[in-house]
Amino acid sequence: MSDVRVIIQRDSEREERVVTTGTTAADLFAGERSIIAARVGGELRDLAYAPAEGEVVEPVEISSEDGLNILRHSTAHVMAQAVQELFPEAKLGIGPPVKDGFYYDFDVEKPFTPEDLKAIEKKMQEIQKRGQKFARRVVTDDAAREELADEPYKLELIGLKGSASSDDGADVEVGAGELTIYDNLDAKTGELCWKDLCRGPHLPSTRLIPAFKLMRNAAAYWRGSEKNPMLQRIYGTAWPSKDELKGYLDFLAEAEKRDHRKLGSELDLFSIPEQIGSGLAVFHPKGGIVRRVMEDYSRRRHEEEGYEFVYTPHATKGKLFETSGHLDWYAEGMYPPMQLDEGVDYYLKPMNCPMHNLIFDARGRSYRELPLRLFEFGTVYRYEKSGVVHGLTRARGFTQDDAHIYCTREQMAHELDKTLTFVLGLLRDYGLEDFYLELSTKDPEKFVGSDDVWEEATETLRQVAEKQGLPLVPDPGGAAFYGPKISVQTKDAIGRTWQMSTIQLDFNLPERFDLEYTGADGTKQRPVMIHRALFGSIERFFAVLLEHYAGAFPAWLAPVQAVGIPIGDGHVEYLEKFAAAAKKKGLRVEVDSSSDRMQKKIRNAQKQKVPFMVIAGDEDMANNAVSFRYRDGSQENGIPFDEAIAKIAQVVEERAQV
Repeated sequence: MSDVRVIIQRDSEREERVVTTGTTAADLFAGERSIIAARVGGELRDLAYAPAEGEVVEPVEISSEDGLNILRHSTAHVMAQAVQELFPEAKLGIGPPVKDGFYYDFDVEKPFTPEDLKAIEKKMQEIQKRGQKFARRVVTDDAAREELADEPYKLELIGLKGSASSDDGADVEVGAGELTIYDNLDAKTGELCWKDLCRGPHLPSTRLIPAFKLMRNAAAYWRGSEKNPMLQRIYGTAWPSKDELKGYLDFLAEAEKRDHRKLGSELDLFSIPEQIGSGLAVFHPKGGIVRRVMEDYSRRRHEEEGYEFVYTPHATKGKLFETSGHLDWYAEGMYPPMQLDEGVDYYLKPMNCPMHNLIFDARGRSYRELPLRLFEFGTVYRYEKSGVVHGLTRARGFTQDDAHIYCTREQMAHELDKTLTFVLGLLRDYGLEDFYLELSTKDPEKFVGSDDVWEEATETLRQVAEKQGLPLVPDPGGAAFYGPKISVQTKDAIGRTWQMSTIQLDFNLPERFDLEYTGADGTKQRPVMIHRALFGSIERFFAVLLEHYAGAFPAWLAPVQAVGIPIGDGHVEYLEKFAAAAKKKGLRVEVDSSSDRMQKKIRNAQKQKVPFMVIAGDEDMANNAVSFRYRDGSQENGIPFDEAIAKIAQVVEERAQV
């Protein structure tokens, strides 16, 4: 047998090996149990692949992003096999890996029950222990159609070869190249146990699936289209170890406790009434306090930074969005038009920037006015599909803290740097600390303006972002149609990443609106436009903070900063005097004068996550003092009356957490 030369690439290290023809990737990494696949010439391959002369082979570890996807997709196959063993009439849809897990869609006569999921998971465990081998087999389109004649959804996917989309997961089944089927083979006899149309790669064996769990089932349209049949989707998760699976399940349990929809109801902050509609929230008095404090602080900080406040209407003629380009590029995200004024189309606004452009253009502008920073708490409306609406974090109506800055080309870099520094500082004021930046660049299929302008804008943003000393992650194709953007990503208290502020640099809308200012030499010149939303939306930011703090807001944001708890009825009047004095200092203090026992009042205050419980009894009254009880159950006794008010005020002023 002849020899072949292969190159093993591990990060920056390259090793050249001469091996016998037919040596597989599994042979190259023998003994390295964490390696479950290989990347050869940039393509992911099964370990059964035999590299050719000169090919570069990179090991894929199970804990890497590629490795996790392979693990989870392999587990999806095991789940589909288990379903068809238990429900032979089930027809197969698509089963891709997704963030933290996988799913598979099935056409079945009736929805799966919780008992069905338990049975499916038990059958999966049996298949996993059998150690069935995943074996790749290349087939022609005609052969695949013959083999899968009883699988109508697979037949449709075969016809998509070369044009399958990643949006619906079809690309995990058929790619642009050859068509393949993966067989699950008995480890001892080699007998076929099950098969599925799939691009792969997969783990070598089901025995290499370390830990998995089925999570839930839901209805889902075939390939995401409401025009298609409704299928049953089972979600699951899989991890490289039992400890990692347990850690993930613990994380989900904590995230469920922090779910802003649950906390919003428990703390009486907001609701989304069915009578109003999906994605349209109302804020209750306590939630209204939190929101007002957020807005007031933001408004004050913006005034200090030289922003001017404007107000614009909620609806406009469609012509405005024709000028801006939104009707060309964003129509599917807008509510349908209302026909008024003898057939003129009016739209609810999905964003504020076109109206701010009209404010800029309302009169002549001089270079002396620039940079001009216009700011608005502007409510916008975007039509989100019902399947993606999620509480306050993905809504149909929301209020942006929206700013548009008009400046000269020479002012652009400095203004962007100043804006990003301001944004990060303000987010830190609300208690967020862990950031990285994302640079979204041009979508080659969805943009306006010249390549030169896009390159200049992108490079300017890159330099501004790098000055902050934070990690900068590329987001290819993620920009809006009119310009690149920096987005600030932050991690919350349990490590989840949220997109917060966005800063977009735009040379195109000023051109489309023919915006001009008079330069120092008297000539008409075009301003540069910076789009900037700090919260993104107030509703979403409210939800992020609610989950970050698990409802236990720092005192400056808490709807009730302190509640007076009398030991007996004779202490109510004393605490009411305390509350009155505190309110004169601008503090939000209430007294629980209900007939409940003191311990019940304490439990109620703890459930409402009030920062300070102010307790008073005979001894406190005699000493003109109060006692503090904190959210963690600790207590501080005998604090002089005025000193106690001053302490609460100080914690509020310093935006500290207690």
